[in-house]
Amino acid sequence: MSVVSRAPAYIRSLSPYQPGKPVSELSREAGIPEQDIVKLASNENPLGMSPRAREAAVAALEEGARYPDGNAFALKAALAEKYNVDTAQLVIGNGSNDVLEIATRAFLSPGDATVFSQYSFAVYPLATIARGARGIQTAARHYGHDLDAMAAAIDESTRIVFIANPNNPTGTFLPGAEIEAFLARVPPDVLVVLDEAYTEFLPPEKRYDAIAWIARFPNLLVSRTLCKAYGLAGLRLGYGIAHADVADLMNRVRQPFNASVVAQAAAVAALGDEDFVRETAENNRRGMAQLTDAFAGLGLEWIPSSGNFVTVRVGDAEKVNRALLAQGVIVRPIGAYGLPEWLRVSIGLPAENARFIAALRGALA
Repeated sequence: MSVVSRAPAYIRSLSPYQPGKPVSELSREAGIPEQDIVKLASNENPLGMSPRAREAAVAALEEGARYPDGNAFALKAALAEKYNVDTAQLVIGNGSNDVLEIATRAFLSPGDATVFSQYSFAVYPLATIARGARGIQTAARHYGHDLDAMAAAIDESTRIVFIANPNNPTGTFLPGAEIEAFLARVPPDVLVVLDEAYTEFLPPEKRYDAIAWIARFPNLLVSRTLCKAYGLAGLRLGYGIAHADVADLMNRVRQPFNASVVAQAAAVAALGDEDFVRETAENNRRGMAQLTDAFAGLGLEWIPSSGNFVTVRVGDAEKVNRALLAQGVIVRPIGAYGLPEWLRVSIGLPAENARFIAALRGALA
């Protein structure tokens, strides 16, 4: 009997999360210079990092030999001021993925269950299974969450419900009033994780204040990130806002130095750069129209998206993806989500979007 066979069966059953292909990997495989490759696979900010954040990150390198503040005092103070919450309500993560993992570590035991939707973020089932818990997947409604089905799926073993809004990878959106009504139906001993990684891309008419709901629903955890709209994907910084008792439990199992000196400094600066976030959202709005107009011209079906990406039906997605890669364009096939005919495409700069559109025309020919 090997040491591997002694690992829990639920761990051995897992398949690793597959991220978008890096530019350097395609360059090695296809012999295409990195500067000639367009990556629209990982929902990154095409404008890069906030200039304020970059300046703060460079300055923070002077402290690179020292451990970061394990309690993230300055960052928590900035978040508390921005969202009018107490610092005791905050959990800092190495990206919002980390916040999701911390929640499962704090609230799941083997035999417990989580509820999540079909076509929702792959980390939900992965984090669930890694705790020896059981995932209950409900059927999607129009590629998004069916909250009635999710409420009906909650049973005595359920400890966490995951909702992504906007949803990744489909970009679907639930109005705030529907989520608020759902929270009123959930038993108070079940944690609802509202994953709002893409909330900054919502237009004003779609916005709602989930953080204000925590006072009425102490079983609500709002998870957000600075990796998308704020451009800190490479530095990895996310955060959760919850009732102080929920945050306390999560902080007990959080890794003590899960946010680096550089990431914390950049995050504080990025939170103050609202002009950059507005510019990011405007580029996203224009780019979304650029891509969907092209899809309409090509006669392709797409899912209306409220994120910084759009999912489009292309037929044999693996074949089309290979043709795009051969032209130096990286997008995201989502067959692993049960959508083998679809590609998820991040919104890029205008020239990057145009490059993808031209490559797609060639791939479909």
